[in-house]
Amino acid sequence: MNILAAATEPVAPVASGGVLLAAALAAIALIVVLITYVKLHPFLALLLGGVAVGVLSGRNVMDVITSFGEGFGATATSVGLLIALGAMFAKLLSDSGGADQIVDTIVGRSSVRTLPWAMALVGAIIGLPMFFEIGLVLLMPVIYLVARRAQVSLITVGIPTLAGLSAMHGLVPPHPGPLAAIGALQADLGTTLALGVLVSIPVIIVSGPLFGRLAGRWVVVDAPHTFDAAPVADGSGDSRRPSFGITLFSVLLPLVLMLAKAIVDIVINDPENQVQQVFDVIGYPLVALTIAVVVAMFTLGRGAGMDRRQIAKTVEQSLPPIAGIVLIVAAGGGFKQSLIDTGIGTQLAEWAQGSGVSAIVLAWVLAVLIRLATGSATVATITASSLVVDLVANMPAAEVSLVVLAVGAGSVFFSHVNDAGFWLVKEYFGLDVVQTIKSWSLMETVLSVSGLVFVLALSLVV
Repeated sequence: MNILAAATEPVAPVASGGVLLAAALAAIALIVVLITYVKLHPFLALLLGGVAVGVLSGRNVMDVITSFGEGFGATATSVGLLIALGAMFAKLLSDSGGADQIVDTIVGRSSVRTLPWAMALVGAIIGLPMFFEIGLVLLMPVIYLVARRAQVSLITVGIPTLAGLSAMHGLVPPHPGPLAAIGALQADLGTTLALGVLVSIPVIIVSGPLFGRLAGRWVVVDAPHTFDAAPVADGSGDSRRPSFGITLFSVLLPLVLMLAKAIVDIVINDPENQVQQVFDVIGYPLVALTIAVVVAMFTLGRGAGMDRRQIAKTVEQSLPPIAGIVLIVAAGGGFKQSLIDTGIGTQLAEWAQGSGVSAIVLAWVLAVLIRLATGSATVATITASSLVVDLVANMPAAEVSLVVLAVGAGSVFFSHVNDAGFWLVKEYFGLDVVQTIKSWSLMETVLSVSGLVFVLALSLVV
């Protein structure tokens, strides 16, 4: 089941292919300039870009505004709700101590040799429900402690953690980027989720523990003592934390529900079957995440000794920080609809089919170029997926999901000075710019390229 269909059917092109392509390039350039040089918020940049592409392609101004509004509303209704529910769950996981429980359990059972692998696993599990920035801030005290105890470079254990967080952020819903691409391309969420998890495993291994071993030799830095006073590691005195088993169950519950729906749909394949109808409901993304949040209030909130007022406060505090993200993603939906209604997608699809370029490669390249220009993985995902909508129109569901993953992989390519994440990593790890490029930026590049490789490999068998 698609979580978001196009708000309207594409209208007939009102200009030649050359004019439409020029309009699209001009609108994208405008977005890049507004974000990079003018420092305008991406929400406003996408809004102005959506209007610009319609007007430059020769459409009536009121029609352009209507298109943008329809795309904005459709995206906010579906993707925005999922982002909000994901933020609620992540806040419950953090405030209850469940995230600490996962970290302490996995790291506490690891030897010095296996610590990078353990930290990659921690990053992936924490990264499933949490945004990258939140997961990084949450895990920095643990990264510091583990590096000091193992007497290794901070990079050796830090890079695997960052790889786990970043792979989940770029490839696996319910993160904003993958959700936006799924909505724009009308991909099946369950299929994309299953393939995303499958691709992310080798991607994390290559860009995490394996690359981290090399990066730890290139960049040798000691862990600072910033969080020495923070309670960590053995779990003593934390009797009110939810157990590891309960926490892991809570984290995996929405994924299990959505994957179960996808499997039942394939095995039974009968919309009239009552079992399939039940799974279609509980595995629907909005329902699955709602169930997960309600269950987490008891397993994580009550499990940590939080009363009803504390749980309500935690849920309330989760929403303000993601308001900007919701607006950006919704504006991306408006920009997508503006592009669709100009007919540029049809022109690109015809060009790509005539040139023989793989849709997966084209989607990845577009995402890479926009990522390098804007520094935003979310903007890169939204824009690239918008440009290849018509190219995937007649593809099987699995192939559309692979295009979504290619866009996600391209969106994290080579983080550099125009990316807020670059500076976040630089400051937390105490690096200079060159060291950050040699570790974090190259890790993101390895993650992106290996993501494309594994997606292409998967396309040969699905």
